[in-house]
Amino acid sequence: MSVLGCGYLGVTHAAGMAELGHQVIGVDVDIAKIAALAGGRSPFFEPGLDELISRNIAAGRLSFTTSYEEAAAADVHFLCVGTPQRDGGAADMSYLDAVVETLAPFLVKECLIVGKSTVPVGTAARITSMLRVLAPAGEAVSVAWNPEFLCEGKAVSDTLHPDRLVLGVPDERAEKVLREVYAPIIDAGVPVVVADLPTAEVIKTAANSFTATKISFINAIAEFCEASGADVTVVSEALGYDARIGRQFLNSGLGFGGGCLPKDIRAFQARAYELGVGQALAFLAEVDAVNLRCRERVVEYLRKQCGGAFTGRRIAVLGAAFKGGTDDIRDSPALHVANIVSAQEGEVAVYDPQAMSNARRAFPHLVYENSVLEAVRGADAVAVLTDWPEFVTLNPYTLGDEARSRNIVDARHALDPTQWLRAGWNYIAPGRPALQASLNEPVDSLV
Repeated sequence: MSVLGCGYLGVTHAAGMAELGHQVIGVDVDIAKIAALAGGRSPFFEPGLDELISRNIAAGRLSFTTSYEEAAAADVHFLCVGTPQRDGGAADMSYLDAVVETLAPFLVKECLIVGKSTVPVGTAARITSMLRVLAPAGEAVSVAWNPEFLCEGKAVSDTLHPDRLVLGVPDERAEKVLREVYAPIIDAGVPVVVADLPTAEVIKTAANSFTATKISFINAIAEFCEASGADVTVVSEALGYDARIGRQFLNSGLGFGGGCLPKDIRAFQARAYELGVGQALAFLAEVDAVNLRCRERVVEYLRKQCGGAFTGRRIAVLGAAFKGGTDDIRDSPALHVANIVSAQEGEVAVYDPQAMSNARRAFPHLVYENSVLEAVRGADAVAVLTDWPEFVTLNPYTLGDEARSRNIVDARHALDPTQWLRAGWNYIAPGRPALQASLNEPVDSLV
């Protein structure tokens, strides 16, 4: 099989399919990226992925190329190309279309094209029409859709041990091929949902939209808790025991970011309006607005801790990746906050365990430090903005000795507030307005 597009999805899928025992060739036009992958190095950080790539290259099951002609010999072709947001919110399909147009002239035998990219409903039908015209094999080339449900930070596990497989197929032949591709996973008992093409496309966007809605819901409740004196973390705990709701994605804080949820909910809305049912998904605009408001609220917390203005103040930003476990900074809430503070004349010192290089390239005007202590040294306020395990175990007394003022915003609810309050920190966390007032134990000496 071939995997077209060696970005986050493509590399992980290619390595995963090789691990299942398939002969896999990954294709990308980026020569430097292909050279790195051929040497066993992923172009991004994902736990366990480098080892998976190296092991399968050594076993002779995985290779990489820039040649579409070479890849065309495969029986199954997975489309793993990005569909970024364009102006107006709709998905930009130009990269996916370009890959199909480049591959099609080399398709001279029966094969199956399998889309994994997140796309507007109707894309599979449109690609089928393109291939009928462009591929020499004509109707012998079929199109299926098999959406991915990877979570960055555990993408290897999600690929090899998914919670479900969705097979969007036009006929029994395509279903048979995909069942053979995923035979080890299916044999392990993973549920399989077989659907037609448009249904498979909707499943992916609906899943991401529901996840985003759940995250924004609890952040909206956090806003209400701040106004009413309630504690959102206890609310989340209680809601999580409800079998109708569940605990996952009920963590309030800085909201969602990354390369999927923000763009996918906007593209879903855009497609709904194209189909004449825009009002059905109009609520997603408020989901988006709540999410962006989370970032603005954190800026306000920090401004309050700095006496009402950032001018002449140093803010330590702990975290640059959009979440822990990855070096992905796409639509990173942490860097969004950092850039707002910087634009308002604050000195921002950023530290992240994995995303420093990416952040530095994208936002060179920020200050980057090599450790938490260096970032906090001389800071007037500290902001924990990415949920890295390293930040959970920070010592409030050690950091207190480095900071100019003991002010901290725990935007990810990563810290034990009792410890930080006892160490004399002015501790703020979204949705917990009465936290400091409710602490009855004395504050430890700062000496």
